[in-house]
Amino acid sequence: MDLKTLTELNAPSGHEQALRRALLEELKARGFEPTIDRMGNVVVVKPGTGDAPRKRVLLSAHMDEVGLIVTSATEDGFLKVTTAGGIDPRVLVSKRVLVGDDKIPGVIGAVAIHLQSAADRKHVLAVRELSVDIGAKSKDEAEGKAPKGTYISFDTDYVEYGDGYACGKAFDDRVGIWNLLRILDGEYPVDIVAAFASEEEVGCRGAKGAAFAQEPDIGIILEGTTCNDLGDVPETQHVCKTGAGVCVSFMDGASIANRDLFKKTLEVGAANGIPHQVKNGTSGGNEGGVVQRARGGIPTVVLSVPCRYIHSPSSVIKLSDVESQLDLTKALLKAL
Repeated sequence: MDLKTLTELNAPSGHEQALRRALLEELKARGFEPTIDRMGNVVVVKPGTGDAPRKRVLLSAHMDEVGLIVTSATEDGFLKVTTAGGIDPRVLVSKRVLVGDDKIPGVIGAVAIHLQSAADRKHVLAVRELSVDIGAKSKDEAEGKAPKGTYISFDTDYVEYGDGYACGKAFDDRVGIWNLLRILDGEYPVDIVAAFASEEEVGCRGAKGAAFAQEPDIGIILEGTTCNDLGDVPETQHVCKTGAGVCVSFMDGASIANRDLFKKTLEVGAANGIPHQVKNGTSGGNEGGVVQRARGGIPTVVLSVPCRYIHSPSSVIKLSDVESQLDLTKALLKAL
């Protein structure tokens, strides 16, 4: 299973079935015995090669992506929606989407610029002001095809371009999913608990259950993160940079990295010549917060791939950063 396949699967928060089925099939084909817990996490435990007692390390990467959910339909057949996860409404207008499990084509619509006043053009449309056009001619037809609660995903193909870049949807966190699959191919002195977690974008709900149930000694979160390294943004405002390697967080809005584990991660990266950087920004959050606070507390560190235009229909990554996340995680596991 490659990154293209993973990103083009639709798995919005709370409706990760398509990706979950693909992961179960892939893991079983590799000889593992994955389980599904009550939160819908896919969990694999791989014993280490070291002498007992061994450390138990939770590696978590989330399956879900941001998307939309149908809330109603208008009399003339347009769908009204809300978000599943954090999405800037400015990135939504005129984007192509796939509605429901039948993947009904749709377009997110708004009033054309020719019909907007000067005041209208200064106003950022809220999600409640947008509609999804699926070509229905009536409310009954729209509700028949996409009743309330139907999930909507972005319709974006994976494309590689430029000097080692890739564009696609859901790099947050299909990059982590892909690397977690590849990590399971190796042998490590510690016991690995691989959690392909559900519902991260709506409150890290899956990882919270997995961390409590699996009782790890250490948590490593594999994520995608915003970078803000655009050309007109002052360097001091860059969160991280594409092409500079995996991003190691010392803190964010949900957690503070365990200092010893943070220091160990940087030392391992330097000793092995693995490109890495320390995240400059401290806003946002991820599964590190719920894992760190599970049970009596779990030492945790977050390793992220920089993503431009994150939580949008078209995110951009540098593929070398994905490889450095893989390399640093494997090296860290062997050094624990």
